[in-house]
Amino acid sequence: MNGRDTCPEPPQNISQRAKNLAAFLAQNVQKTENVKYVASKRITENGTPVEWEIRAISPGKDDALKKACTKQIPVSGKKNSFTPELDMYLYLGKLAAACTVYPDLADAELQNSYGVMGEDELLKEILNIGEYNNYLTKVQEVNDFETTRDELVEDAKS
Repeated sequence: MNGRDTCPEPPQNISQRAKNLAAFLAQNVQKTENVKYVASKRITENGTPVEWEIRAISPGKDDALKKACTKQIPVSGKKNSFTPELDMYLYLGKLAAACTVYPDLADAELQNSYGVMGEDELLKEILNIGEYNNYLTKVQEVNDFETTRDELVEDAKS
């Protein structure tokens, strides 16, 4: 017997294998529900704070956001050599905007009322700094991040 010879696993019963995969079929996977969240006690309707609606996004959408927020930084001393660097602050702002269902941050009238263009820029104008940071944390929770915004920023700095 050489190092490549291994004992093959016994073939699984086809119905047993199908049973194991059934839980993974799209129709059997529990859908992620949108979450209501009061992002600011300052934004009220009839004296009651307005709830925002936050959704989770797909890994594909997250990858696109990360790619849009990644810069190529030249490596000193190495001609034509670059290293990718994720701008965590930009990424977290774009993530929060992409996850916001309500209010509609793409609404031109809403953006114009704050004198900004762009969904992530609008968030920074609507919310004060504490509200904004709490909102970023809530968005990460909705997306099942296990690390906090502060930990992500620290990792990016290292």
